[in-house]
Amino acid sequence: MTSLFTGYGLAGLTLPNRVVMAPMTRVRAAAGGLATPSMAAYYAQRASAGLIVSEGVQPSVIGQSNPGTPGLHTDEQVASWRPVTAAVHANGGRIFAQIMHGGRVSHPDTTGMQPIGPSAVPAVGDVFTPTGPQPAPMPRALETGEVPDQAQSYARAARRAVDAGFDGVELHGANGYLISQFLSTNANLRTDRYGGPVANRIRFAVEAAAATVDAVGGARTGIRLSPGGLFWGVEDSETVELYTALLTELARLDVSYVHLEATVEEETLLALRRAWPGTLIINPTLPMGPKQTGRDDADHWLGLGADLISFGRAFIANPDLVERLRVGLPIAPVDEATYYQGGDAGYLTYPAHPYAA
Repeated sequence: MTSLFTGYGLAGLTLPNRVVMAPMTRVRAAAGGLATPSMAAYYAQRASAGLIVSEGVQPSVIGQSNPGTPGLHTDEQVASWRPVTAAVHANGGRIFAQIMHGGRVSHPDTTGMQPIGPSAVPAVGDVFTPTGPQPAPMPRALETGEVPDQAQSYARAARRAVDAGFDGVELHGANGYLISQFLSTNANLRTDRYGGPVANRIRFAVEAAAATVDAVGGARTGIRLSPGGLFWGVEDSETVELYTALLTELARLDVSYVHLEATVEEETLLALRRAWPGTLIINPTLPMGPKQTGRDDADHWLGLGADLISFGRAFIANPDLVERLRVGLPIAPVDEATYYQGGDAGYLTYPAHPYAA
């Protein structure tokens, strides 16, 4: 019988358990998008996870969404990540880099550039900037000839990630960022080969995944998706048809895994499980929603056919989460005020349970 603590083979790696640390933005990078010694300590503390997926890492300057986030588009950034991946590996862990292109969810005050997107439609809500939240600006619609280079930016970052010691990469195709914007029916109003019918709206995601597979191999390439999610104002109609078509193409590319967020009803997620023949990671609760993923959620989804279960907020306050789940220890609450405040408080200061240490 499959258990959260049964080993699993993924991408040539042997995962000792099926607990995945979900990607979570913590805005602790140094100037220039550099990873720091504190980031190395943070991820190393959580290396008992079967797999760690890093915070979103921008593949280019124009791909940066928030200030204080790390990159993978310069040699200096690659060098700064090597101590992070080395620390995780020294503690027996495995880590993929999440490659996140913000698209329209950005601001000139952060990047010095007008954001880009599939269409000139601004995101809904305020975006983070160096001087605080500001209304999302109008993005510049990409010309048809520019789109393939943005797809290739994921592959370029993936090569750098492997050079930096990551075991693989996860393309951020969820939560209203660039790939999600192309999948959308209200952020993507294009009339060329990247817009309109389902076959066109999935094209950018497929091209980004194919380029990444060509760059680092399918075994090192995963993707995260949020079907039906409404983040930053995106909407996608024909959700089952759209994501079934996308999963069919991703299966042809033989990517390592698909990471689904519970952004749609369970029936639809189960339909997508049936459509996807490969490894499936499920994040069982709505990101930033009222409920935090627990052991019962994990066991429920393992019983429904998920292979791995990702935990987000619980990993922030519980560096020893795997052991707490294993022996039924209390899950410490997280201080939400420390999510993005910077510094080591609320980052490196959560202790292991005395009985789990």
